[in-house]
Amino acid sequence: TDISKAQATKAVDSLVNNIRNSLKNGEKVVLAGLGTFSVKKRKARTGRNPRTGEQLSIPERKVAAFKAGKTLKEAVK
Repeated sequence: TDISKAQATKAVDSLVNNIRNSLKNGEKVVLAGLGTFSVKKRKARTGRNPRTGEQLSIPERKVAAFKAGKTLKEAVK
């Protein structure tokens, strides 16, 4: 390739930071040929401590999600 490892690392770091910032702002990020990053809400639920068996309340929270695009799915087949 025509770029150095340092340049590639800088480009990937920049992409990751842009995705992170967009997700923090509640925005979807679509990368053509790869897939879509988004934020999803996990509902509050009751869980269980595996060590003690005690029931505990798990609060609602936001999580990052990725859905692979058609092109990526086909490439992996």
